[in-house]
Amino acid sequence: MIRLYKSTALPLAGLSGFETPLGEEESAIQHTVHRLARDVLRPVGRELDRMTPEEVIAPSSPYWAAMFEAAKLGLDPQLISQFPPETAVRIESLIGEEMGWGDSGLAVSIGAAAAPLMMAQSVGNQELIDMCTGKIGCWINTQPDRGSDAAILYREELATEGKQPVGNLTAKVGADEIIINGQTSAWISNGSVAQVALAYMAADYGDGFHSSGKNPTFTNGIAMILPLDLPGITRGKPLAKIGQRGLPQGEIYFDNVKVPKRFAIALQEEYLGNLASMWSFAGTHMCQVFVGAARSAFELALAYIHERKQGGALLIDHQMTQLRIGEMLRRMEMARATARRSLSFARISPQSHPYVTAQAKVSVTEEAMKITHEAFQLFGANGTTQEFPIEKIFRDVRSALIEDGENYILTSRLGVLAGHLYRNGWTKE
Repeated sequence: MIRLYKSTALPLAGLSGFETPLGEEESAIQHTVHRLARDVLRPVGRELDRMTPEEVIAPSSPYWAAMFEAAKLGLDPQLISQFPPETAVRIESLIGEEMGWGDSGLAVSIGAAAAPLMMAQSVGNQELIDMCTGKIGCWINTQPDRGSDAAILYREELATEGKQPVGNLTAKVGADEIIINGQTSAWISNGSVAQVALAYMAADYGDGFHSSGKNPTFTNGIAMILPLDLPGITRGKPLAKIGQRGLPQGEIYFDNVKVPKRFAIALQEEYLGNLASMWSFAGTHMCQVFVGAARSAFELALAYIHERKQGGALLIDHQMTQLRIGEMLRRMEMARATARRSLSFARISPQSHPYVTAQAKVSVTEEAMKITHEAFQLFGANGTTQEFPIEKIFRDVRSALIEDGENYILTSRLGVLAGHLYRNGWTKE
């Protein structure tokens, strides 16, 4: 049936655009996180953007206050999971978008901070849950020689010598103890400040790094949760970056670091599945965050064109400006839909996959960049000055096209996945 209206009133539009009506709890959560984003994350993010990397992580930095205020909300993933699956997906997307709207760097930092605890909860290990509770975490996966290709899942993606690379961070697994040596890449989110880590790396179980079983080309691996105050762990300098300066990143070095084997959460046969699960989960947060960042750029441009006059009229009164702002809004709604669909697939599908999440991350960040670029253009020369926050958002979003996997590499993974699906019968019916 056609739903009939008695007037041509403006459509219902909320913080997250043309949203179907939110439930009472959904609306309360969205507005609570929006207040945090508006009153804490956005002003603190701008302050951190003007600081050196060393100042950002100093004890007196406002970074710590922002992390504390975010933690006070108590939005534990276990709490959200108690809602019906479709509702939980929407709540999670609303939270991520509002945080990204506030400050994308801090939003990514907040997401990474919870990674070890979420994994500990997922495997149900109380000792690890206690170790991670109340701590800032990080996710160790990328290394100098293993960046966007850190999760190599199929034979077509092997190194030229016929075996997958070992990388720069390795573990030797004994009967009761794991010994770690090497270094992470400089791009570990929260690497400069984390107290615990969810770590993935190549592992030698006594017969080398490559399997002697049915897949001898694959690198053996291990996943573990470890405290970062163990003897032999040191940190590199925090990175100085063009954007997302509220996200502390830097190397972590391991020199014969001894870890109890009971801290391992995935050994040998379970390693790749655990890594794929984590990567699927992490990419969805990136999607929601950068929908929020794009929305912040759109809203800044929308306000500016209602204030700035050119040619004797407000910018909004020029037909070309109306086309440009309409194009930005269209792209934003498309990015949000992609982000939500990817999140729903990752949380509800009986078999998710990191390459599916990755393609959504590519689509959302590419659209976010187009939206932010157009907003920047509408500001004209004013946009290039630090007087207006659009230049910061431009720098923040630009980093996202490489962050969590460089977009061309991730798109090539989708092509590999399409080939495997076809060979398994997809599209042949």
